[in-house]
Amino acid sequence: MNAEPASERLAGVSRASALHRRREAALVRDAQRGSEQALAELFRRHWRRAHRAAFLVVGDTAAAEDIAQESFLAAIRALDRFDRRRPFGPWLHRITVNRAIDFSRARALRAESAGEAAAGSAAPEAGSISDELLGALHELSAEHRAVVVLRYVLEYTPGEIGELLGLPRGTVNSRLRRALDRLRPAIERESS
Repeated sequence: MNAEPASERLAGVSRASALHRRREAALVRDAQRGSEQALAELFRRHWRRAHRAAFLVVGDTAAAEDIAQESFLAAIRALDRFDRRRPFGPWLHRITVNRAIDFSRARALRAESAGEAAAGSAAPEAGSISDELLGALHELSAEHRAVVVLRYVLEYTPGEIGELLGLPRGTVNSRLRRALDRLRPAIERESS
């Protein structure tokens, strides 16, 4: 068996990641210069995850689409101020998740019924998440849903989530722990 050493595999992953970052930085640079093709490619690369994150935070397909679209438009309008040394995805996810949290807060203030809020639960944006787990997720506050989505769907570290949301890492960890404690019964039923 001719297994590639772990160090070589890691070096390959690191090179691929660096190449991806350079390509994305070039796309952002071209988009900043007005390239519609670069904007379209950024949209293609990031739409699905931004839309899914918005959906999982707000639980409404139509609202998630609006939020993701508004987030992309906000990102495009602010692209001239974007630092190309940073990755585009986390910046866009920050905009998207913050808008989704704001939407959820406003909806709670308007006291919409839980039935309206869960209307999109059977949508494909939920991915492999069961209806029961999705329902339990939407019983959490928007802030708790956001950290769960950023951690377990978009796979950011607690430190990265803190940077994205402007929170101390301890607050992120606390929100994750509380959210997981509340989600535990649904998770256990799903895994049994």
